[in-house]
Amino acid sequence: MGLYSVAVLLYGFAPNLWVLAALAVVAGLGNSVFHPADYAILSARVGATRLGRAYGVHNFGGSLGWAAAPLTVLALASLVGWRVGLSILGGLGLLLTLYLIVQAAALTTEHRTYAAGETVASKAQIFLSRTILVCFGYFALLAVATVALQAFLPSSLVSGFGISFEAANSALTGFLVGSALGMFAGGVIADWFGRHEFVVATGLSTTAVGCLAIGVLALPVSVLILVIVVGGFAWGCTTPSRDMLVRSAAPAGAMGTVVGFVYSGLDFGSALTPPFLGFLLDHQHPRLIFVFTAGILLLAISSAFVIGRKNAGDRALCWKLKHT
Repeated sequence: MGLYSVAVLLYGFAPNLWVLAALAVVAGLGNSVFHPADYAILSARVGATRLGRAYGVHNFGGSLGWAAAPLTVLALASLVGWRVGLSILGGLGLLLTLYLIVQAAALTTEHRTYAAGETVASKAQIFLSRTILVCFGYFALLAVATVALQAFLPSSLVSGFGISFEAANSALTGFLVGSALGMFAGGVIADWFGRHEFVVATGLSTTAVGCLAIGVLALPVSVLILVIVVGGFAWGCTTPSRDMLVRSAAPAGAMGTVVGFVYSGLDFGSALTPPFLGFLLDHQHPRLIFVFTAGILLLAISSAFVIGRKNAGDRALCWKLKHT
C-alpha cells in the first residue's frame, strides 16, 4: 500500500509521459500483493462459518472503490487540477498505510513452516496441480466475460440496439450496482450452502441466459436494462462462492500463493479479450458479443464443477478417515 500510494502521489509531479509510465510500473508492483495478502489474511483470521460473508463484504468494498474512483478523480481534477488531485489521493493512501501499520496485530497470520528438504521447485508444484490450473482458467474466463459486460457494454448496446449513450451507461451502472448488492447476498449464501459450485452455476447461468436473450431477442429498452441488472446481481452472488472454491482448492498455508497465481488469470483474460470484441464491433456484430459471453460463462460453470468435484472428493476422504 505504501509503495502504491507513493507512486500515485508522485504522479502529480511527473514531468513527462515516461516518468508517469515508470511510476505506473511501481504502482503496479505495489498493487500486485493486494489480493494474495488480503485473501490470506481473511482466510486465516475469519472463522470458517463467517468466511463467505467476509469475502462478500471484501468484494463489495472493492466494487464501491471502483465505482467511486472516476467520480472522485474527476471532481478533484475540476477543483484543483489533475496533478494536485492525484497527489491528494496518494497522500490519503499513505494515511491508510499508517493505519494498517497501527492495526498490524489484527492482520498478522501464522507463518507457514516448510518441511525439511522442501525446495522452491517442490513449492512450485502447486501451480501444476490440475485443480489450481482449472482455477486459473476459471478466472481467465471470468475476465473475458467481465470485459464484455463492463468495458464493452455501452458500445455494444449503442451499436446493436440504437439506444442512447445515457441509457447504455444506465445499463452499465445497473449491472455494477446489481453486482455489488449480489456480493452481499452471495456471502450469506456461501456460508449457508456449502456446495459452492452449484451457487456459481446458478448465478452464472442466470447471467448467461440474460446475455443470450439480449443477443437473439428484440427486447424493449426497459426490459433490456432489467435483464442486465438481474444478470449483474446473479453474477455478484457467485463472487464469495468463487473465493470459497479457491480457498478449498488451496493447500494448507498456501492461500496467498494460490490467490496470486489464479488471480493473474484475470489479467491474462483481460489482455486477450479486447481485440476480439473490438473486431466484432468494427464488423457490426455487437449482438454476437452477448452470445459469445453466454458461451464463455457456460465454460466457466463447467470449470467450477471440476474444482468442486475435486473438493467434494477431498471432503469425502476426510470424512472416511475420520470415521474409520
